[in-house]
Amino acid sequence: MVQDNEKLSILYLCTGNSCRSQMAEAWTVHLKGDIFDAYSAGVNPGKIDQLAVEVMAEQGIDISGNESKGIEDFGRQDFDYVVTVCDNANETCPFFPAKTKRIHKSFDDPPKLAENEKDREKKLSLYRRVRDEIRSFVETLPEAID
Repeated sequence: MVQDNEKLSILYLCTGNSCRSQMAEAWTVHLKGDIFDAYSAGVNPGKIDQLAVEVMAEQGIDISGNESKGIEDFGRQDFDYVVTVCDNANETCPFFPAKTKRIHKSFDDPPKLAENEKDREKKLSLYRRVRDEIRSFVETLPEAID
């Protein structure tokens, strides 16, 4: 087990920090908290997506008290890894110091997938699929990003 002062820092970056990056941060804390200090931010932060809160709660992970953060909220904090989880964040990702390893791992956007879906259960199933894909990615850390 890695000691606290030896943990790797990881920032998940998305457009709004409302869904995918929040899920990734929460999964990392839940599954890999002994290895990583996890954070998330958005290049244009919005508010936490309530369906994301709901599908994470189904897994016993409470993100209901989370707030969307912008990259500027982290000031000059250094990260070992920055993982962009959407194409927009990858294209608009700010500069990070050379020691920071940037990784792009795009996941579908649940709100966009579900925007024309009328059936609530079908909407939730789209969110669950992305939630589970993010979990599968986090389970491969840190090997998948080294």
